[in-house]
Amino acid sequence: MRHFQTLDSVSYDETNDTLLVSCGDQDPCEPILWFGREGPYLSVSASHGPLEIALRLRQRDVETSLAQLRPTERLTVMRMVGTGQAHLELGLSTAGELLVRTAIIADATGHIAINMVLTPSARARLYEWLEVEHAE
Repeated sequence: MRHFQTLDSVSYDETNDTLLVSCGDQDPCEPILWFGREGPYLSVSASHGPLEIALRLRQRDVETSLAQLRPTERLTVMRMVGTGQAHLELGLSTAGELLVRTAIIADATGHIAINMVLTPSARARLYEWLEVEHAE
């Protein structure tokens, strides 16, 4: 059973051109999702307490996947960006929430993932920062 942690607070660092999405609490053990640009790549860091999954994805692939998402009632329907071993899964709920799952896959015997869901307002800020047209 997957449990998704809701993230609703967004802060933009203009100096470094990064976006931080969090629960709004100042608790260092709460999950956060960080995005940063590196040329044609998008760095994505998902952390929950001391656990972090860091990915380096092609920004164009992430933007295309976000633009092509369609709302679905089934939370298990997600697009995958990255490789079979390290990827970002994206899904859009009918309520306008963006489901984000960062995963590292060992092999057929196991994986580690962090499951988050961005509120519609947090999703809008991410789309705006990436200059993605809303998928609706």
